[in-house]
Amino acid sequence: MKKVKSIVVGLIAGANVVTVLAMLLLGFSGYVSPASFPTVSSLGVLFPFALLANLFFLFLWLTFKWRMAWIPLLGFLVAYVPIRTYMPFNIPSAPPDDAIKIISYNVEGYFGEPNYKDGFHMIYRYLKEQRADIVCLQEDNDTWRKAEVFFDSIYAYNDLVKVSKPSNPIINRLGIHTRYPIIRKERIDYDSYSNGSVAWFLQVGADTLIVINNHLESTHLTKADREQYTQLVHGSMKSDTARQESRRLLSTLSRSATLRAPQAEAVHRYVEAHRGYSILVCGDFNDLPLSYSRRVVGKGLTDCFVTTGNGIGRTFYRHGMYVRIDHLFCSPDLTPYSCQIDSKFDASDHYPVICWIKKGVNP
Repeated sequence: MKKVKSIVVGLIAGANVVTVLAMLLLGFSGYVSPASFPTVSSLGVLFPFALLANLFFLFLWLTFKWRMAWIPLLGFLVAYVPIRTYMPFNIPSAPPDDAIKIISYNVEGYFGEPNYKDGFHMIYRYLKEQRADIVCLQEDNDTWRKAEVFFDSIYAYNDLVKVSKPSNPIINRLGIHTRYPIIRKERIDYDSYSNGSVAWFLQVGADTLIVINNHLESTHLTKADREQYTQLVHGSMKSDTARQESRRLLSTLSRSATLRAPQAEAVHRYVEAHRGYSILVCGDFNDLPLSYSRRVVGKGLTDCFVTTGNGIGRTFYRHGMYVRIDHLFCSPDLTPYSCQIDSKFDASDHYPVICWIKKGVNP
């Protein structure tokens, strides 16, 4: 009996070690270029499952053989970096009175669906109440209602840039609405049929702040794909079908990650070429916290949510996909405060990302 128990403990310990190794592989998959290994680079989407599995082993060991709890605890320790990136925890700190308030928000063309019929006025009133200093919008497309007229009543400086190609029947615009003068703007050069990135140079007091608003390549998941994903997450799919759908969805995500990679690299090159400026990078990256594109864009920058936010921070919530795909970064000369996702405001398929920044580094 003792020998059998020893074998069972050994098997469970082995499974736990495999889980820890999987956590590391998935957690650092964003360091692999999609151009070389597209499937491997997209495996970060599975990280929360490995994290939960390791947590299960921790409870199992604490219940039946507490001395073996060192295995999952060591796993959490060695995977600290991806865990913190995916799900940070920070002591809340109120922003200083003179901090600049930023909002980044994919407004889904102001459709307000499926819950609301008048999405534009809902979002307009929301932004008016927020009184942010800089608002960066993706899918800022409500031209038939002449949105710029409404925003002129809130902000002194407003600008829209169409990023979708002329041949694309679906218009996609990036917008900035701010109380700071716009000195100039530049389109960041990379190829995309529907998406893009724009850098606005703002005059903030005596300084110039570059605000880079991004809408990177879509995941290209159809509504049916997202419904299949929901069934996978809820475990309501037969095992054979689940394996087949998992491979298919991962293949789709890998292809879109391959398209996003050069876009992210172009944004990073632009940031590197403008070192010395204060820089804010935000928008809808269409990619997860452990992705290649988020990591590349964020090189040399501070991830405002990882540094000051708490929890998973989901920004996209429709079709069962509760993920953080909207990100906000700032240059090292800026200090972020209280980055948060307003999950109470659901007039789009994304939630607004809100943060405060201030010139200077915390002592």
